[in-house]
Amino acid sequence: MKYLVYFFFLYSLSVFTQDKVQLQIKDSTKIIAKSVFGVDTFGTLYYATDDNTFNKKTKDTTITYANFQLGEITTGNTFNPLKINLFYKDFNTVIILDNRLAEVYKVDFNTLQDYKNVSFVSTGYDNTLWIFNQDLQQLELYDYKANKIKQRTVPVQSDVLDLKSDYNNCYMLTEKYLYIYNYFGSLIAKYPNIGYDSMAFSKAHLVLKKENNLFLLAKNSNRIKAMDLPNLLISQFLVTNETLYIYHDEILRQYQLKLQ
Repeated sequence: MKYLVYFFFLYSLSVFTQDKVQLQIKDSTKIIAKSVFGVDTFGTLYYATDDNTFNKKTKDTTITYANFQLGEITTGNTFNPLKINLFYKDFNTVIILDNRLAEVYKVDFNTLQDYKNVSFVSTGYDNTLWIFNQDLQQLELYDYKANKIKQRTVPVQSDVLDLKSDYNNCYMLTEKYLYIYNYFGSLIAKYPNIGYDSMAFSKAHLVLKKENNLFLLAKNSNRIKAMDLPNLLISQFLVTNETLYIYHDEILRQYQLKLQ
């Protein structure tokens, strides 16, 4: 009988292990960064240094943008390389950059007639930004050129932890739930938050972090699967298509996601 129990234990352990998303190391890059914001399919790196300078580093060149009056860059969204947005939370301001890191638009929420206290920002379609209005506790799709709210969601009842988006969907992680909205602002999925604290997203996959573990919600799937990670600390993590990036101790490691 004990052999039968042992067999089922090994079988269940094997099934659980196989169900994990496997990773294969591809490459690593040494980079000294305060924050790494993105890596595109061509290997272009977007990151900030300790002096709050935003950098775009290709194989041959590095160009920079700095706005020291606005202080620390809270988030940088590089999903659309022609309309990169940098959010300076302390000054309630977003700067829109083109692909040469020239400033093309400035959104100062303090000076708007309809004042907004914004805590999170991410890219939407055309000239829109997904913003979380802290005072109203709701997600808004804001057209910064028309100065108009195009969509509003129902207010949430718990603190927001992270916000990620592309042209089609917006992912909002709160202390209680992960909410997924379409570009109309309609809720299309909702998952309980079982301890996730941050996210990374590309057009293919959403990666969630819980303590020092990562989990994958693949495109067109409703299952959140654990990743079989190497034994290393995760200071930051990113995902581009089926490539996972983990940054720690000045090394950006690149892993291929091996999906079943």
